[in-house]
Amino acid sequence: MQQKGIPQNLDLVPKGVFFTKGVGKHKYKLRSFELALRKAGIERFNLVAVSSILPPHCRIVTRKVGLKHLKSGQVVFAVMAQNATNEPNRLVASSIGLAVPADHAQYGYLSEHHSFGEKKPIVDDHAEDLAATMLASTMGLDLDPDKAWDERKQLYVTSGRIIKTNSVTQTAIGDKNGLWTTVIAAAVFFGLESNFKF
Repeated sequence: MQQKGIPQNLDLVPKGVFFTKGVGKHKYKLRSFELALRKAGIERFNLVAVSSILPPHCRIVTRKVGLKHLKSGQVVFAVMAQNATNEPNRLVASSIGLAVPADHAQYGYLSEHHSFGEKKPIVDDHAEDLAATMLASTMGLDLDPDKAWDERKQLYVTSGRIIKTNSVTQTAIGDKNGLWTTVIAAAVFFGLESNFKF
């Protein structure tokens, strides 16, 4: 029996995802977070944090394209990394890593990484490494975790089973006057309707 007000065409498997990031600074931590969401273009949604699976056949689109499919106030699922500091000149970072399998009928992985004192290239590598390692383990690829990421990345790609890794990272230096500085990175899902079409 259909419950009043609950759409029956939701299958809760997203058809699309976009990546975004932002930074906000304010004397209040919550307000700095909201400003970071604004910079990322996702402040007008009710965000629900989910864990790290990229659904099979999920299309990766630009932020501009993805936002066209969402409405203000909508409940939106996202994998989100966030970090904050009010320590002057402290380097803060948040990143989402992505690992996509060659077989698009199989699911991929997203990872969240947050750190202090790491520059963007290092944060990018950590986030990608986390996502790729999780995906590789589901495929039975057992690679030495002590090897450098570049070496393992090459092995993942040459295996023919992981075709793409990537990341979106936001870094910032803590405000010199001690304002809260918040950084976010997010993978935002859309297209939960069973009849959704691009």
